[in-house]
Amino acid sequence: MDRTVDAVCSSVAGSAAPYSGRTYEELAEELTDVEAIPDRGVGLDAAIDWVAEHVLAHSAIVSDPRCVAHLQCPPLVPGLVAETLLSAANQSLDSWDQSPAATVVEEALVGELCELFGYDGAADGVFTSGGTQSNLMGLLLARDRRVHETWDRWVQDEGLPPEADSLRVLCSEVGHFTAKQAAAQLGLGEDAVVAVPTDDDFRMDPAALDRSIARLREEELRPFALVGTAGTTDFGSVDPLSALADRAEAHDLWFHVDAAYGGALALSDEHRGTLAGIERADSIAVDFHKLFYQPISCGAFLLRDGANYRYIDRNASYLNPEEDETAGVPNLVSKSVQTTRRFDALKPFLTFRALGRDGVAELVEYTLDLADDVAELIDRDPAFELVNEPTLNAVVFRYEPFRSHPELDDGEWADRLNREIRDLLLERGMAVVARTEVERTGRDGDAEVESDACLKFTLLNPQTTVDDVADVLLSVKQYGAAIESEVGE
Repeated sequence: MDRTVDAVCSSVAGSAAPYSGRTYEELAEELTDVEAIPDRGVGLDAAIDWVAEHVLAHSAIVSDPRCVAHLQCPPLVPGLVAETLLSAANQSLDSWDQSPAATVVEEALVGELCELFGYDGAADGVFTSGGTQSNLMGLLLARDRRVHETWDRWVQDEGLPPEADSLRVLCSEVGHFTAKQAAAQLGLGEDAVVAVPTDDDFRMDPAALDRSIARLREEELRPFALVGTAGTTDFGSVDPLSALADRAEAHDLWFHVDAAYGGALALSDEHRGTLAGIERADSIAVDFHKLFYQPISCGAFLLRDGANYRYIDRNASYLNPEEDETAGVPNLVSKSVQTTRRFDALKPFLTFRALGRDGVAELVEYTLDLADDVAELIDRDPAFELVNEPTLNAVVFRYEPFRSHPELDDGEWADRLNREIRDLLLERGMAVVARTEVERTGRDGDAEVESDACLKFTLLNPQTTVDDVADVLLSVKQYGAAIESEVGE
């Protein structure tokens, strides 16, 4: 254990850069030369040393203040301790006899999470691997309930009826791709997801939603689910959840809220109002490995009416026989699309026990304030264009060229510059910054829509300061100016 701690402290916590700068080709050459399954082992100490030197040393250091690309948080120490404890105990959360105390802890935490998001006593939930699985579960239950209510058909036994090809899901045009992924996995196809336009703040437009629903009805298609987003990946924008809940109720749509990113606002007295209306959702996806600062993977799926779990419930005589249900034995496999499942609930449980809700909320609030300060810094600098006013802690911006490229138009040249700047930052180990594409032309008319290449800070780290980000912005300007100078020569 001491050798492991030393390896983490020297290779991860002690790193002087957010990334070593090694390319894929260089790492592939170095890491594939060693035998992954040797005939004879080298011993634990030697194996740990090799991993520290060749793997940890070339990992993205999420605790570094300049690692600001993705929703990949620096994990809190209580979460790391819990990760060790749960791995050592090796409980499996599918049946009570495999996870006695773990089952009780997960149920207790799920109950308090339901209260946190405004659900009443009928609610229930289960821990998941993250937002992807939680979003799948929301649309799975929505589909199966609609098929049962419309065609008196139990999908679990009989499969989908031919008429199911008319089913449609409504989701923001900037919502997460897992809505389409889930539709494909559920046999509906990605084309079953209807993208609803957003307003200038990248929030689903209720008026556009009304038009989309009306159009689907005219075409004799059947919308059955509405996915609201509380924290889009690029912009951190939160859809007007109360207005969406009104539409879902009026049109008998299952209302699922993807709060994988923004769900942590529920902890904050200052910011929880941003989630107003989430308590009316039929289901909610929450991730703990984002703004709750837990090690990957850790998520939850919350259900306003726990009775809807009947659509995925099944019994296996060796695992969760029907007599267990009659006797009140809590075999959690009946609530999950997984069988073997880790005791991930221990990570947020131990963290909340150690820090309290207020302690975690303070970390979240700091990063939201940081994003506002960084956005102001960018907006004041003529070298940049601020693309969004942050709702959470994502800040999208664009480096603006100061000279033209002889062979490219201004937009193409700016796109190329922003992409090359991001790559240079990573290759030289200066910063890990995200890239994205933002559609911004032709939004209100018939003109062709074009995408602009942009850079993005995802400021999850409560140890990152404005000065840290200012240093990254300075590097962005220096690299941009250097590239432009090379072109001008």
